[in-house]
Amino acid sequence: MTRGERFHGKVALVTGAARGMGREIARRLAAEGAIVWIGGREEAALAEAAAEMGGDVRPLAFDLADEAACIAALDRIAAETGLDILVNNAGDRDRRSFDQLERADMERLLRINLVAPFDLARRSVPLMRARGYGRIVNVTSIASEIARGDASYTASKAGLDGVTRSLAAELGPYGITVNAVAPGFVLTEANEEWFTDTPDIAEHLARRTSLGRWAEPREIAGAVAFLASDDGSYVTGHTLIVDGGYVTHF
Repeated sequence: MTRGERFHGKVALVTGAARGMGREIARRLAAEGAIVWIGGREEAALAEAAAEMGGDVRPLAFDLADEAACIAALDRIAAETGLDILVNNAGDRDRRSFDQLERADMERLLRINLVAPFDLARRSVPLMRARGYGRIVNVTSIASEIARGDASYTASKAGLDGVTRSLAAELGPYGITVNAVAPGFVLTEANEEWFTDTPDIAEHLARRTSLGRWAEPREIAGAVAFLASDDGSYVTGHTLIVDGGYVTHF
């Protein structure tokens, strides 16, 4: 089987796939033969992304903060295609300092970045078991390794790393692998303004990265595709750091 057919017959759900890393992850899985559901809140943006990608890419608008909407999304996938691969890519961030955050801010980030991925995984497992194939890939962050503020974001991503290891232990007997990809600094639309407005920080981060640059979204997509495929069939409970050597330099 060629790489272009690596996911032939497989069905994936990628959250936060209208743009950025999620879009490139979905594009990669679709290019390699998967039926890909792309999740996000903006229906028009998802439709545009699906049309641009080609392949069998199906937009599915729902809000991760809305439990009923998540249930409805999984119910639709179950009815129409079943599910083999879940990529929990969507997330949010609040860059304000600790003393500017309220309890509600922390709870909102945890709900989106930690509770929703856990719940989607929980509801996906029966679908995976029914099809005899299961891959869950959670997108976390190197913030779990080297906290630099962003308390709510760091807590949510560190928690997701912990959930990854725990689910891997529980789901291994069913042949379902659970892994995480922890990107470093990635040139996405969401980060573009930050990079542009703070060139001194951008320059510093490039210097502190072994490869001397930020990642492109497609490079994160390659790591996710490996863990979602048969090539990664004996890898579980692992967080793959994809940061160009930033943690090594830190």
